[in-house]
Amino acid sequence: MKIRIEIADDLQEDEVIIRCRQIHDHVLNIQKRIAEEYADVPRLTFFKENTEYYFPLEDILFFETDQDCVYAHTRSDAFRIRFRLYELEDILPHSFVRISKSNIVNIRHILAVNRNLTASSQIQFYKSHKQVYVSRLYYKNLKARLDERSYYEESK
Repeated sequence: MKIRIEIADDLQEDEVIIRCRQIHDHVLNIQKRIAEEYADVPRLTFFKENTEYYFPLEDILFFETDQDCVYAHTRSDAFRIRFRLYELEDILPHSFVRISKSNIVNIRHILAVNRNLTASSQIQFYKSHKQVYVSRLYYKNLKARLDERSYYEESK
């Protein structure tokens, strides 16, 4: 695959053109990643006691349900949010993936997955003591997204 960048001073806005012999999964993934990069990233409000916090989604390791509340976990803290997990699935960027009925994880922060064939597999994060478990039902999708992440990181 060839990659070429052309600078055109006369453009009103940036334009990305993908030229290919046929449309296949790699081309569709590139299109999707570019679209996500330029899509409006949702701004979420995070709550802790009587304080509202505003920080980038990139800081989130994972989202977790606990009874009737959903919490966003950073490396060192947890904040309540006013969304349900199924709502988050619809608005979060591609770097977030559902890993169980009660968790959505940011794959950019995953350090390791300790695989267990008979039970849930454990996820460890970079520079954090926090851990979550991916259920067997969701493992295959998580693995595919991690492999996709590795492919794009190697391409850089």
